[in-house]
Amino acid sequence: MLSKSQISLLKSLQHKKFRKEHGLFLVEGYKSVIEFVNAAYQVDTIYHTAETAPKMLNLSRKINFQEISSADLEKISSLKTPQEVIGLVKIPKWPALNYNLLKNKFSLVLDGVQDPGNMGTIIRTADWFGIADIICSEDTVDVYNPKVVQATMGSLARVNVHYGDLLTILPKIQLPLFGAMLDGENIYSTNFGEEGLLAMGNEGNGLRPEIQDLINKKVTIPRVGQAESLNVAIATAILCSEIKRNSFK
Repeated sequence: MLSKSQISLLKSLQHKKFRKEHGLFLVEGYKSVIEFVNAAYQVDTIYHTAETAPKMLNLSRKINFQEISSADLEKISSLKTPQEVIGLVKIPKWPALNYNLLKNKFSLVLDGVQDPGNMGTIIRTADWFGIADIICSEDTVDVYNPKVVQATMGSLARVNVHYGDLLTILPKIQLPLFGAMLDGENIYSTNFGEEGLLAMGNEGNGLRPEIQDLINKKVTIPRVGQAESLNVAIATAILCSEIKRNSFK
Protein backbone atom coordinates (compact mmCIF):
# COMPACT_ATOMS: atom_id res chain seq x y z
CA MET A 1 0.00 0.00 0.00
CA LEU A 2 1.28 3.43 -0.90
CA SER A 3 1.58 6.08 1.78
CA LYS A 4 0.02 9.51 1.33
CA SER A 5 3.46 11.04 0.85
CA GLN A 6 4.33 8.51 -1.88
CA ILE A 7 1.07 9.17 -3.69
CA SER A 8 1.63 12.90 -3.41
CA LEU A 9 5.14 12.60 -4.86
CA LEU A 10 4.13 10.34 -7.72
CA LYS A 11 1.14 12.47 -8.66
CA SER A 12 3.28 15.61 -8.58
CA LEU A 13 5.46 14.16 -11.36
CA GLN A 14 2.70 14.93 -13.83
CA HIS A 15 4.02 18.51 -13.63
CA LYS A 16 7.31 19.66 -15.12
CA LYS A 17 8.25 21.72 -12.05
CA PHE A 18 8.24 18.68 -9.79
CA ARG A 19 9.87 16.36 -12.33
CA LYS A 20 12.73 18.82 -12.48
CA GLU A 21 12.82 19.24 -8.70
CA HIS A 22 12.95 15.50 -7.96
CA GLY A 23 14.78 14.38 -11.10
CA LEU A 24 12.18 11.69 -11.71
CA PHE A 25 9.47 10.78 -14.23
CA LEU A 26 6.91 8.01 -14.68
CA VAL A 27 6.63 5.37 -17.37
CA GLU A 28 3.34 3.50 -17.67
CA GLY A 29 2.83 0.03 -19.16
CA TYR A 30 4.88 -3.15 -18.83
CA LYS A 31 6.38 -3.08 -22.34
CA SER A 32 7.41 0.57 -22.05
CA VAL A 33 8.92 0.05 -18.59
CA ILE A 34 10.97 -2.87 -19.93
CA GLU A 35 12.40 -0.63 -22.66
CA PHE A 36 13.80 1.67 -19.97
CA VAL A 37 15.04 -1.25 -17.84
CA ASN A 38 17.05 -2.46 -20.85
CA ALA A 39 18.36 1.00 -21.76
CA ALA A 40 20.80 3.41 -20.14
CA TYR A 41 18.11 4.84 -17.88
CA GLN A 42 18.10 4.08 -14.17
CA VAL A 43 14.77 2.62 -13.06
CA ASP A 44 14.30 3.41 -9.37
CA THR A 45 11.04 1.62 -8.56
CA ILE A 46 8.45 -0.48 -10.37
CA TYR A 47 4.93 -0.37 -8.98
CA HIS A 48 2.77 -3.30 -10.00
CA THR A 49 -0.41 -5.13 -9.10
CA ALA A 50 -0.54 -8.67 -7.75
CA GLU A 51 -1.59 -9.95 -11.18
CA THR A 52 1.64 -8.75 -12.79
CA ALA A 53 3.97 -9.93 -9.99
CA PRO A 54 5.14 -13.01 -11.97
CA LYS A 55 6.42 -10.74 -14.74
CA MET A 56 8.74 -9.03 -12.26
CA LEU A 57 10.69 -12.19 -11.44
CA ASN A 58 13.03 -11.95 -14.42
CA LEU A 59 13.92 -8.29 -13.93
CA SER A 60 17.03 -6.88 -12.27
CA ARG A 61 17.17 -7.21 -8.52
CA LYS A 62 18.74 -3.75 -8.38
CA ILE A 63 15.29 -2.29 -8.97
CA ASN A 64 12.88 -1.68 -6.12
CA PHE A 65 9.59 -3.50 -6.59
CA GLN A 66 6.41 -2.49 -4.82
CA GLU A 67 3.14 -4.34 -5.14
CA ILE A 68 0.19 -1.98 -4.89
CA SER A 69 -3.58 -2.16 -5.18
CA SER A 70 -5.53 -1.23 -8.29
CA ALA A 71 -6.98 1.67 -6.29
CA ASP A 72 -3.51 3.09 -5.59
CA LEU A 73 -2.54 2.51 -9.22
CA GLU A 74 -5.45 4.68 -10.32
CA LYS A 75 -4.35 7.42 -7.94
CA ILE A 76 -0.84 7.72 -9.40
CA SER A 77 -1.64 7.03 -13.07
CA SER A 78 -2.15 9.83 -15.58
CA LEU A 79 -4.29 7.56 -17.76
CA LYS A 80 -8.05 7.10 -17.75
CA THR A 81 -7.45 3.35 -17.94
CA PRO A 82 -4.30 2.73 -15.88
CA GLN A 83 -1.72 0.16 -16.91
CA GLU A 84 -0.86 -2.53 -14.35
CA VAL A 85 2.82 -1.54 -14.22
CA ILE A 86 4.29 1.92 -13.59
CA GLY A 87 8.00 2.65 -13.45
CA LEU A 88 9.63 5.47 -11.53
CA VAL A 89 12.67 6.47 -13.58
CA LYS A 90 15.50 8.89 -12.91
CA ILE A 91 15.93 11.72 -15.40
CA PRO A 92 19.44 11.21 -16.81
CA LYS A 93 22.04 13.94 -16.86
CA TRP A 94 23.09 13.80 -20.47
CA PRO A 95 26.49 15.21 -21.49
CA ALA A 96 26.56 18.34 -23.60
CA LEU A 97 25.57 17.84 -27.23
CA ASN A 98 28.60 16.72 -29.23
CA TYR A 99 28.28 18.30 -32.65
CA ASN A 100 30.82 15.91 -34.18
CA LEU A 101 28.59 12.94 -33.37
CA LEU A 102 25.88 14.42 -35.60
CA LYS A 103 27.99 14.11 -38.73
CA ASN A 104 27.36 11.46 -41.42
CA LYS A 105 23.71 11.07 -40.42
CA PHE A 106 20.45 12.97 -40.08
CA SER A 107 19.01 14.45 -36.89
CA LEU A 108 15.75 16.27 -36.17
CA VAL A 109 15.28 19.85 -34.96
CA LEU A 110 11.98 20.79 -33.30
CA ASP A 111 11.07 24.46 -32.97
CA GLY A 112 8.23 25.04 -30.52
CA VAL A 113 6.36 21.74 -30.90
CA GLN A 114 3.77 21.93 -28.13
CA ASP A 115 1.45 18.94 -28.32
CA PRO A 116 2.61 15.97 -26.19
CA GLY A 117 1.03 13.47 -28.57
CA ASN A 118 2.89 14.97 -31.53
CA MET A 119 6.14 15.00 -29.59
CA GLY A 120 5.79 11.38 -28.57
CA THR A 121 4.91 10.30 -32.09
CA ILE A 122 7.91 12.17 -33.51
CA ILE A 123 10.21 10.38 -31.06
CA ARG A 124 8.70 7.04 -32.02
CA THR A 125 9.10 7.94 -35.70
CA ALA A 126 12.74 8.88 -35.15
CA ASP A 127 13.33 5.52 -33.47
CA TRP A 128 11.69 3.70 -36.40
CA PHE A 129 13.93 5.41 -38.94
CA GLY A 130 17.09 5.07 -36.84
CA ILE A 131 17.41 8.78 -36.04
CA ALA A 132 19.25 8.94 -32.72
CA ASP A 133 19.13 12.65 -31.89
CA ILE A 134 16.42 15.30 -31.65
CA ILE A 135 17.40 18.90 -30.86
CA CYS A 136 14.58 20.97 -29.37
CA SER A 137 13.98 24.63 -28.70
CA GLU A 138 13.54 25.47 -25.03
CA ASP A 139 9.80 26.04 -25.52
CA THR A 140 9.21 22.60 -27.00
CA VAL A 141 7.09 20.36 -24.75
CA ASP A 142 9.01 18.52 -22.02
CA VAL A 143 10.02 15.07 -23.20
CA TYR A 144 9.26 13.60 -19.75
CA ASN A 145 5.68 14.83 -19.78
CA PRO A 146 3.57 11.68 -19.06
CA LYS A 147 1.62 12.06 -22.30
CA VAL A 148 4.84 12.34 -24.29
CA VAL A 149 6.37 9.30 -22.59
CA GLN A 150 3.19 7.30 -23.20
CA ALA A 151 3.04 8.27 -26.88
CA THR A 152 6.64 7.17 -27.50
CA MET A 153 5.69 3.58 -26.60
CA GLY A 154 9.17 3.00 -25.18
CA SER A 155 11.09 4.66 -28.01
CA LEU A 156 12.24 7.45 -25.70
CA ALA A 157 14.62 4.92 -24.18
CA ARG A 158 16.56 4.85 -27.49
CA VAL A 159 16.40 8.45 -28.74
CA ASN A 160 18.50 11.29 -27.33
CA VAL A 161 16.47 14.47 -26.88
CA HIS A 162 18.42 17.70 -26.33
CA TYR A 163 17.06 21.13 -25.36
CA GLY A 164 18.66 24.50 -25.88
CA ASP A 165 18.69 27.84 -27.69
CA LEU A 166 18.45 26.85 -31.35
CA LEU A 167 19.76 30.23 -32.50
CA THR A 168 22.98 29.47 -30.62
CA ILE A 169 23.20 25.76 -31.36
CA LEU A 170 22.34 25.50 -35.06
CA PRO A 171 25.08 27.81 -36.43
CA LYS A 172 27.65 25.67 -34.61
CA ILE A 173 26.52 22.48 -36.32
CA GLN A 174 28.16 22.64 -39.70
CA LEU A 175 25.64 20.49 -41.53
CA PRO A 176 22.95 21.28 -44.14
CA LEU A 177 19.77 22.51 -42.44
CA PHE A 178 16.56 21.52 -44.22
CA GLY A 179 13.38 23.27 -43.10
CA ALA A 180 9.84 22.06 -43.66
CA MET A 181 7.92 25.00 -45.16
CA LEU A 182 4.97 25.46 -47.50
CA ASP A 183 7.03 27.35 -50.09
CA GLY A 184 9.86 24.81 -50.16
CA GLU A 185 11.19 22.50 -52.84
CA ASN A 186 9.24 19.33 -53.56
CA ILE A 187 10.73 16.63 -51.29
CA TYR A 188 10.40 14.05 -54.06
CA SER A 189 12.87 15.96 -56.21
CA THR A 190 15.17 17.05 -53.36
CA ASN A 191 18.62 15.59 -52.96
CA PHE A 192 18.99 15.33 -49.18
CA GLY A 193 22.44 13.79 -49.31
CA GLU A 194 23.84 11.63 -46.52
CA GLU A 195 23.87 14.04 -43.58
CA GLY A 196 22.03 17.03 -42.24
CA LEU A 197 19.35 18.39 -39.95
CA LEU A 198 15.61 18.46 -40.58
CA ALA A 199 13.77 21.32 -38.83
CA MET A 200 10.07 21.04 -38.02
CA GLY A 201 8.07 23.92 -36.63
CA ASN A 202 5.25 24.73 -34.24
CA GLU A 203 1.83 23.19 -34.97
CA GLY A 204 0.17 26.53 -35.71
CA ASN A 205 2.96 28.89 -36.71
CA GLY A 206 5.62 26.72 -38.28
CA LEU A 207 9.29 27.65 -37.96
CA ARG A 208 10.10 31.00 -36.40
CA PRO A 209 11.49 33.62 -38.82
CA GLU A 210 14.83 33.58 -36.96
CA ILE A 211 15.14 29.85 -37.58
CA GLN A 212 14.04 30.23 -41.20
CA ASP A 213 16.97 32.58 -41.72
CA LEU A 214 19.36 29.73 -40.84
CA ILE A 215 17.86 27.22 -43.26
CA ASN A 216 19.97 26.13 -46.23
CA LYS A 217 17.10 24.54 -48.14
CA LYS A 218 13.35 24.81 -47.69
CA VAL A 219 11.45 21.62 -48.48
CA THR A 220 7.75 20.79 -48.68
CA ILE A 221 5.46 17.80 -49.08
CA PRO A 222 3.49 18.61 -52.25
CA ARG A 223 -0.24 18.94 -51.68
CA VAL A 224 -2.43 17.03 -54.11
CA GLY A 225 -5.79 17.23 -52.32
CA GLN A 226 -7.60 20.02 -50.50
CA ALA A 227 -6.38 19.64 -46.89
CA GLU A 228 -5.17 22.94 -45.48
CA SER A 229 -2.23 21.46 -43.60
CA LEU A 230 -0.55 18.30 -42.31
CA ASN A 231 -0.11 17.31 -38.69
CA VAL A 232 3.53 17.96 -37.73
CA ALA A 233 4.09 14.37 -36.57
CA ILE A 234 2.73 12.96 -39.84
CA ALA A 235 4.77 15.45 -41.86
CA THR A 236 7.89 14.44 -39.93
CA ALA A 237 7.27 10.78 -40.72
CA ILE A 238 6.85 11.48 -44.46
CA LEU A 239 10.01 13.58 -44.56
CA CYS A 240 12.03 11.01 -42.60
CA SER A 241 10.88 8.31 -44.98
CA GLU A 242 11.99 10.32 -47.99
CA ILE A 243 15.35 11.17 -46.40
CA LYS A 244 16.01 7.53 -45.58
CA ARG A 245 14.92 6.39 -49.04
CA ASN A 246 18.20 7.75 -50.38
CA SER A 247 20.03 5.21 -48.20
CA PHE A 248 18.43 2.31 -50.03
CA LYS A 249 19.29 3.44 -53.57
